[in-house]
Amino acid sequence: MSSLKKFLKEKGYKKIPLTYTATKHLEVKAKINDIEGTFILDTGASSSCVGFEAVSHFNLLAEDSDIKAAGAGATNMMTQIAQKNIVEIKGWKKKKVDLVLFDLRHVNDALVKHKAEKVQGIIGADILKKGKAIIDYKSMNLFLK
Repeated sequence: MSSLKKFLKEKGYKKIPLTYTATKHLEVKAKINDIEGTFILDTGASSSCVGFEAVSHFNLLAEDSDIKAAGAGATNMMTQIAQKNIVEIKGWKKKKVDLVLFDLRHVNDALVKHKAEKVQGIIGADILKKGKAIIDYKSMNLFLK
């Protein structure tokens, strides 16, 4: 029987290495609009997000939004949206991706408190669904098609 890695490669998937943070979150490097950043991979986040403090880093055009964000111990947070961005993760690329922008300080404060590095955002279920994601926890790889 063929290995999962070989089988998925034959099906057109890209293999993307994951790392664990000190807090045991899955972390991945990704590019937004050709600019690299560090992201937490969060299957429970409905939308992919970027912190307000990284908006200029990724050259995002922020627009007001009526959506309120909640998660990771915070609720009812104000958001903005950045539409039609290019997201690339190790050779896998999607255009016209909308990103939610919100204050990630509470996430980064928790990471730093546990001696982990700060992140610029979160890769959520929207991108994972678009990429038909498969996470192989044993090999610490994400596969996207």
